Amino acid sequence: MTNRLFAAALALPALCACAHAQEATRIVPESWQGAYDTFHYAPAVKAGNTLYLSGVVADLQGGETENNPEDVKAAFERAFVALDEILAASGASWSDVVEMTTFHTELIPQIPAFTTVKDKWMPSPYPAWTAIDVDRLYLERGLVEIKIIAYVPD
Repeated sequence: MTNRLFAAALALPALCACAHAQEATRIVPESWQGAYDTFHYAPAVKAGNTLYLSGVVADLQGGETENNPEDVKAAFERAFVALDEILAASGASWSDVVEMTTFHTELIPQIPAFTTVKDKWMPSPYPAWTAIDVDRLYLERGLVEIKIIAYVPD
């Protein structure tokens, strides 16, 4: 293979990705417009049949504390409600989710409550799931950030 042909073969995936990105649709539900305008990110992007949701943070509000299991569950529930809103605006549902990545500030103590809430929203067959322990999240009182990918057939 000549050097030019080899270089062209290496560049082809990048060219396809650029063309594909131009065809991608940004999904910004009305209640997310402020985040889009302030932080310059789309809550979801659909490229072909794949839907990528930005991370949604479950954070404690008001007098809620991480020592109260009900407060923690309430924070997780709010995050899943937000994800549900983005999925719906994208024309997708929980049964379309194929992968979930979660970033936990206290992985081991959070998993039981998180799993309880997650299982209310995500039906079987369950998606792939990676849970990662992190030092902190963008929101100061954030407990977990949830990022999902869905396959949405035409």
